[in-house]
Amino acid sequence: MGHDQERAKERIAAELDRSRRRSNGLTLDALDEAELLAQHSPLMSPLVWDLAHVGNYEEQWLLRAAGGREALRPDIDGLYDAFENPRADRVTLPLLRPEEAREYNDRVRREVLDTLDSADLGAVPGSREAGGERSLLEAGFVFHMVIQHEHMHDETMLATHQLRRGAPVLLEEEGPPQASAPAAEEVLVPAGPFTMGTDDDPWSYDNERRAHTVDLPAYWIDTDPVTNAAYLEFVEDGGYRNPRWWSPSGWEWCRGRDAVAPAFWSREGAGWTRRRFGRHEDVPPDQPVQHVSFHEAEAYARWAGKRLPTEAEWEKAARFDPVSGRSRRFPWGDEEPAGRHANLGQRALGPHPVGSRPDGASPLGVRQLIGDVWEWTSTTFHGYPGFVPFPYREYSEVFFDDGYKVLRGGSWATHPTAVRSTFRNWDHPIRRQIFSGFRCARDEEHA
Repeated sequence: MGHDQERAKERIAAELDRSRRRSNGLTLDALDEAELLAQHSPLMSPLVWDLAHVGNYEEQWLLRAAGGREALRPDIDGLYDAFENPRADRVTLPLLRPEEAREYNDRVRREVLDTLDSADLGAVPGSREAGGERSLLEAGFVFHMVIQHEHMHDETMLATHQLRRGAPVLLEEEGPPQASAPAAEEVLVPAGPFTMGTDDDPWSYDNERRAHTVDLPAYWIDTDPVTNAAYLEFVEDGGYRNPRWWSPSGWEWCRGRDAVAPAFWSREGAGWTRRRFGRHEDVPPDQPVQHVSFHEAEAYARWAGKRLPTEAEWEKAARFDPVSGRSRRFPWGDEEPAGRHANLGQRALGPHPVGSRPDGASPLGVRQLIGDVWEWTSTTFHGYPGFVPFPYREYSEVFFDDGYKVLRGGSWATHPTAVRSTFRNWDHPIRRQIFSGFRCARDEEHA
């Protein structure tokens, strides 16, 4: 077996370890059994469900599907099937208790590492799926899928921690860095074609494929995400009381929830505070606004005389290099994210100030496209031309064209392995417990 495969296996083993230490840190190492079994919000699962679910998913894909092994616990498959069990109902299931979940996950992991040791991660001639898609083991895809899946659930568990009431239990690794003001508030993205999506990223999901050419007219896009200070102007101007800025469905949502500000904000005298993982603090003006729904983002953009970018506009601003004409893997190039590029991986329990990652800017000068907050776009989630589901329809295809809006770029809670400039997230337009923000765009002729 070649050196490339050996290095790939070392990377996979290290990432599997990182994801599991993170999962345990958000569950077994942070809270007692009662809190792990409790449902802290009907929007979310009990944390112990997520913990055993990542182990069960790992068993099904790495031991059974890729390794050809017999099921370790076929009796629990139904309990941890996300499609069979809505989140609000999972607290009623006979779930594994925390220590049982740890033992099960540890057993799965031991066997997975044994399977990894003997796996062939090279391309297997004739093994590609119909339409040119990958085999499970090719370039380590199925291991990458499982690693990303666990980190996605870690981010979901962080959303549960945010909804939880009680004393803080999570620590921040670092404080916010210094920020710099942008040279301009907006960047003009030139008209013309660019390559959207990918055909060759070994970590990419089916919905990121296929690479295809998209030709866009020129448009302006905000240099930075919308800040708390900027969003507060909308709040104080009566934005939540004026139907002029809202779509009909957005206004119905706003009135139905009696919304007056982003989630977790509270008015304190003449100012605003927020609750963040059990801490109460003043809303920091220079951070990107987060915990806003698509409807709120859309209303703010209309109030500001702008609009939300389309998904294609967001990706071109993030990837397109006008000098070379190529699309990069990340805004700064093809190098994997480091701390100087992006606020990712739960280093802090929230966004960093805008302008704090100048090394992460795109060739056009758009900043903080990766990390800090997921950014709503105006696009409804759909498949690209030539889409082929792989390795299962329930990851992407069942959500296409069903009202889900696309979010891009990852948040401070997203792990670096689970985000890139082609990565597509999606959610209901009413969701705001997620770590979501936005930036605005406008047509060139509206300058």
